[in-house]
Amino acid sequence: MKTKDLVLLSLLVGIGTVLHAIIPPILFGMKPDMLLAMMFLGIILFPKANYVLLLSIVTGIVSALTTGAPGGQIANLIDKPITAFVFLGLFLFLRQKGNINIILPILTAIGTIISGSVFLTVALFIVNLMEGGFITLFIGIVLPAAAVNTMVMVVVYPIAQGVLKRMRPRTT
Repeated sequence: MKTKDLVLLSLLVGIGTVLHAIIPPILFGMKPDMLLAMMFLGIILFPKANYVLLLSIVTGIVSALTTGAPGGQIANLIDKPITAFVFLGLFLFLRQKGNINIILPILTAIGTIISGSVFLTVALFIVNLMEGGFITLFIGIVLPAAAVNTMVMVVVYPIAQGVLKRMRPRTT
């Protein structure tokens, strides 16, 4: 692992943490997970399994520390690694199949839906909520989070790509 790459990944986690902390709860103390968009961006920029593992664990821990959702601490620790590796697999498979500017927002929406589904399943199992809780929370939290994360990715990815191009050493 390169120190420069780890610094960039930690910056993404820091930005995601700030976004995650300032967004208000929407439904039952739950709020969209803005850390996900930054985790996805880190996976896109550094699609290596060891980076993804580290990024997903750190993102899961930070999400667990900042969540207000009942059962959210354990759910975040389970959800983030699963989501990260599914996202990585989809990204590696699809990145050469078409226009990356179309693929990334779609993957971000899919990744957020996967994350939200795993999170809700684990959290609802832990707090033992009644039937119907999953659908309500999925519609009220996961789908809006997917829309927001997709918009964030559309805006942030080109900026991050430009920054990385400037940081790479030039060959003469």
